Amino acid sequence: MQTPITYFFTDDGAVPNNPALPMLVYKAALDLSAARDPEAAIEKLFDANDWGHGRWRSGIFPYAHYHAMIHEVLGIARGTARVRFGGDRGEILDLEPGDVAVLPAGTGHQRLAASPDLVVIGGYPPDGTYNLCRGDRAADREAALKTIPQVPVPMSDPVGGRDGALPSLWRTS
Repeated sequence: MQTPITYFFTDDGAVPNNPALPMLVYKAALDLSAARDPEAAIEKLFDANDWGHGRWRSGIFPYAHYHAMIHEVLGIARGTARVRFGGDRGEILDLEPGDVAVLPAGTGHQRLAASPDLVVIGGYPPDGTYNLCRGDRAADREAALKTIPQVPVPMSDPVGGRDGALPSLWRTS
């Protein structure tokens, strides 16, 4: 089983991030080099591991944003993206096909650059409520500070399922 890279981000005054849970990044979680339909391959993985709720195919917004009432998974199906996670003082990562990022509620993310063919598959675990908060709205941040700690930890990892890294990493954090 693949071990994810973990990132902890602190509140930067605009984006609250998650004070207790690390963001997880699986580099090359899937080998999509021979996939005829890489979007479907990622969707199948997320669905099998109960992270296909509210699933979408699109890109990543070019402004700092976060979700304060639900965790999110991003899988790169096509193209490449340079994404800043964790707000202005966070980490800039280059993502490519097969990479999967698991964002605990409150984790800021912003597309800085992308190839024209970028396709991201996004999804959510069964518990939580989708909401979109902007890093440039103080009212969003104040409300988020109350909701982020209340978002339940999922029972499975979007890549490894119930035996994946997320359940143990997020319960011991």
